[in-house]
Amino acid sequence: MDRRVYGSDGEPSGPVPGHAYAELRGGPLDGELLDVTGWSVEERSGGAFLITDRGRYGAGGRAAYTPAEDDPEGPFLWEGDTP
Repeated sequence: MDRRVYGSDGEPSGPVPGHAYAELRGGPLDGELLDVTGWSVEERSGGAFLITDRGRYGAGGRAAYTPAEDDPEGPFLWEGDTP
């Protein structure tokens, strides 16, 4: 099963070998993968505000995702949407 990578507009849309990914859980991007290749521990701990038109605020809105406290190397969990 191909998993969609956040921000991939063309081919390949799935994971690239040798890259590191965090699964996005919950919210408008649920199930997508975020490429975190090269992110430091500090960058990962800060999470991400990801542009999406599928969130509460439509086009230009952002979905906030942060790593689970008990698993900083694991999935990013949805925190909510912001304009």
